[in-house]
Amino acid sequence: MNKSDVEVKQPPVLFEKTQELIPKLEERLNGVFLTYWNSTNGSVCGNDVIGFYEVLNHIGKTDTLYLFIKSDGGNGTVALRIVNLLRNYAKKIIVLIPLECASAATMMALGSDKILMGPLSYLTAVDTSITHSLSPMDKYNNKVSVSLDEVSRLLNLWNEQENEQAENPYKFLYDHIHPLVIGAVDRASSLSIRLCKEILSFHIESEEEAKRISEVLNSEYPSHSYPITMREAQRIGLNVDSLDPDVNDLLLDLNECYSEMGQIALTDYDENNYHNNEILNILEGNSIQIFYQNDKDWHYRNEERRWVPMNDESGWHKIIKEGDEIKKSMLYVR
Repeated sequence: MNKSDVEVKQPPVLFEKTQELIPKLEERLNGVFLTYWNSTNGSVCGNDVIGFYEVLNHIGKTDTLYLFIKSDGGNGTVALRIVNLLRNYAKKIIVLIPLECASAATMMALGSDKILMGPLSYLTAVDTSITHSLSPMDKYNNKVSVSLDEVSRLLNLWNEQENEQAENPYKFLYDHIHPLVIGAVDRASSLSIRLCKEILSFHIESEEEAKRISEVLNSEYPSHSYPITMREAQRIGLNVDSLDPDVNDLLLDLNECYSEMGQIALTDYDENNYHNNEILNILEGNSIQIFYQNDKDWHYRNEERRWVPMNDESGWHKIIKEGDEIKKSMLYVR
């Protein structure tokens, strides 16, 4: 099939529709409102910090900032950088969570003075899993992430079993997981606790309390994706309350717009080639929207059993409304 004969799918950019909702939210909240939204294939990543900087510069400094977060997580060190940046622009931060706010996004929420949660919302544990260059491979020839909790539980199960030979479990573990991966995971877990403590220190003066909450979120849950609802978040010691039902409904309306923007936008050329135009991350405030969009071909190399990107023109897009005029441009981040 000739690629030029195929119409490449493009997701909609609903700037005008989302900009109708944001003033309503600011009026209801009586404060400045900012969105941070990830699609299921998006994540908290380093370039998001520049996106936040652009939006915050446009909005300006404020006493109270309301931050809507919807994300499955990503890089924990970036969460610290984002919280630090937000604190330079707002004296008080209130996080709004109508849906999922997981892993590194939970870390971001920890940096707020107050968390407001809806009936569909949840936080998660923040124990770290990593994909190392020496990680084991799955059946699709992709690297598998490894967490310290998984390794620790495996070793505990080994030690609990009666083993007449009493062999060292690492002898068998190293056949499947490289020792450098285990060392890197252990280091990442220590980093996760340190990040949580540092983020909490922005508004919790007691070092012991910050340490306690960090250790609970890092080690007391059987699953990284364990949903921490409002009731449990309060038991942990976080300053959490219920979202106003009207605000929650407006946030869900906004999420519906973002979900339409972030829909899967794949164009198949043949069984070994396709194009991806999916929008992954969206940041938005009053009269400004910034989003990251994939724009690349993928080719399947049969001899390597993996997909490789080609003709990558992915990048950040910026939309600003000035009066009745809407200006669109690329935001170059390197």
